[in-house]
Amino acid sequence: MERTILHVDMNNFFASVECMKRPILWGVPVAVCGDEELRHGIVLAKNYEAKSYGITTGEPICRAREKCPNLVIVPAHMEDYVRISCEAKKLYSTYTDRVESYGIDECWLDVTGSGALFGDGRSIADDIRRRVKRELGLTVSVGVSYNKVFAKLGSDYKKPDAVTVIDKENYRSIVWPLPVTDLLFVGRKTGARLKSLGIETIGQLALANEEYLYKYLGKNGLVLHCYAMGADSSAVMKYDEEYEEKSIGNSTTAPRDIITEDDAKVIFTVLAESVSRRLRKRGKKATVIKISVRYNTLKSYEKQCKCEPTFVTRDLVKIAMMLFLSSRDRKIPVRSLGIQCAGLEEADEWQITLFGKNEDDARNEELEKTIDSVREKYGDNIISRGIVLSDGALSGFTPSQKRLV
Repeated sequence: MERTILHVDMNNFFASVECMKRPILWGVPVAVCGDEELRHGIVLAKNYEAKSYGITTGEPICRAREKCPNLVIVPAHMEDYVRISCEAKKLYSTYTDRVESYGIDECWLDVTGSGALFGDGRSIADDIRRRVKRELGLTVSVGVSYNKVFAKLGSDYKKPDAVTVIDKENYRSIVWPLPVTDLLFVGRKTGARLKSLGIETIGQLALANEEYLYKYLGKNGLVLHCYAMGADSSAVMKYDEEYEEKSIGNSTTAPRDIITEDDAKVIFTVLAESVSRRLRKRGKKATVIKISVRYNTLKSYEKQCKCEPTFVTRDLVKIAMMLFLSSRDRKIPVRSLGIQCAGLEEADEWQITLFGKNEDDARNEELEKTIDSVREKYGDNIISRGIVLSDGALSGFTPSQKRLV
């Protein structure tokens, strides 16, 4: 039985949510942007009106304003985007239990077994499109195909508020003329590499010699060739089926240059609190700690080391600072820092070291779990570490949040 796969893409999601909350913004060029004061002043998303001025995601706000003087800048509200994304997935799950997220605003649906109840793929796609508009106030574009890759191409093919069907009879006329960079997993570097080989369209990739592709692109070349031929057989994950995270991390751009050791420690403490809490929530401990450092010259580097299994904030900060101090160029101010924990193990599978697990380790772990419980009940800012409160500008805390130390 041939599969029926849908890819649902919420049109201009962040900007559309902001316009839905403030209907006066419909028809006005709108850009959702980061906080200029915290040096996150770039365009995160924009609506079609803003796109018509040539505004692109990732460009500085000042440049966007030069292109469109009447551009309306609105801050991002991630809690709203997450909530509406969850509502959309619940809506999709009324058609099938095979709902796989691809980012916050896109999902694949396998509706192969849903035809008897809801009709064919196009009928289901149209029904979803109408319901999202009626129930959530947003528009979606839906691709319908027999595999995930072509379904994704279908949702990108016609926007907004549209349905595109790509089947075995028409995929050559629809898919093959498209730029090869439109194909899933063909990024900028791979696209440039393919172009250097004389391959600029998906059709050219599909008709290319496989040995030739393997010679210059390795296994990835063969995978992309299969995608171009419509031979993708990857399954759609079940709704709420979790992927096994291989690492947990966080990073931030500081509101001012990081110059001193104390500055770095404040940032690393804030990041480590976030990461260690996620580790504990997932019942994991890290055995590899990696930091990322970016200077204000935009030069960057990463460094990592192995460690005893831990989910304790103090341990993460200590290791991060050790890596940072051993590698940084003290002559150049730092702009952003990050911590990533890998080599994840189950928290209850403690491997006894040569010296065993001492009382301080056990006490620190129980303390962290207790802090989690208190924050869960009374709010994240009810307990804060002294070093975080020492510099509210770097840590992001305000005096009203310094309630209990």
